Amino acid sequence: MDTYKVIGLMSGTSLDGVDLAYCEFTYNNSWKYKIVCAETIAYPFYWIENFEKLVNGTKAKAERASVEYGEYLGSIINDFKNKHDISADFIASHGHTIFHQPEKKYTLQIGDGKAISKIVKLPVIYDFRSLDVKLGGQGAPLVPIGDKFLFGNYTYCINFGGIANISYENKGSRIAYDICPVNMVLNHYSKKLGFEYDAEGHLASRGNLHKDLLNQLNKLDYYQQSPPKSIGREWVEQNIFPLIEKFDLDPIDVLRTFTEHITIQINNILQDLPVGKILITGGGAKNLYLIDQLQKTASSEIIIPDDTIIEYKESLIFAFLGLLRFRNEINCLSSVTGAGRDSSCGVIVNINS
Repeated sequence: MDTYKVIGLMSGTSLDGVDLAYCEFTYNNSWKYKIVCAETIAYPFYWIENFEKLVNGTKAKAERASVEYGEYLGSIINDFKNKHDISADFIASHGHTIFHQPEKKYTLQIGDGKAISKIVKLPVIYDFRSLDVKLGGQGAPLVPIGDKFLFGNYTYCINFGGIANISYENKGSRIAYDICPVNMVLNHYSKKLGFEYDAEGHLASRGNLHKDLLNQLNKLDYYQQSPPKSIGREWVEQNIFPLIEKFDLDPIDVLRTFTEHITIQINNILQDLPVGKILITGGGAKNLYLIDQLQKTASSEIIIPDDTIIEYKESLIFAFLGLLRFRNEINCLSSVTGAGRDSSCGVIVNINS
């Protein structure tokens, strides 16, 4: 039986911090996992401000910042290791996405692996998206390989992060794609009301539905496209925020309307798929109002797991992606991304390299 100990890191579009998960994997005809310990390290203001500058800056500036951010990640990994008294075989880090433009064959997740490795004194696997993009793929979503091997007892896996995505089996192939924005938009308008996020959806539940905005959101071209497809921060800033701002609404009404928009987009997909079991994870799984709205219309059974899986499933799966790369096995599926072929994505940095 093969056993591996890996620390997985994820930083998502919601900017709430770095998720770290120390995971144990065993292989004996099938993969088993255990999240031994996990933690979210909130970003200091310096990095939140830096990310905002970088996304509006040049490619060269972002690439230069990658080393500094890698050093920051290395320091919090060391703190995490010391706090929990753990040792790992290697680190698997997603980094933080600054640019994601697969149509231009370019994606950048900062967090230089060499900088991390120098500090933690362990091998590091990072830059999981670039190879797939070079092969003509979307470079996203990457989590479906983990859904397939670690969460295969569910018919559908839906993650409500900054952006919602779905993953499922279809005629022997894994299909996955981004559905619509979620926390990237909800958090933005919650902050206008003085809250970091809409806890349990209480704000949205008190808002009024604006039908004209809802109709225009639902008519966006992306929703008519067939997968493989993905969206990122750039798409949201170009298509969602300007549309919402045209209506000059109270933020609480935006929250109510956009929550309805999310529900409609999820159901548009589910209504064309067989009934089954849906695993819901990501921060949006704790938005009780959103989940309640979804349950009212979905025919499939909705399952909300424990908090550890809700919050750290992506960190777990990036640890798993790193493990597959470490074993030189396929971890990126062309059926998901639209690339020319399946691949083993990720750059491996060995100690002293």
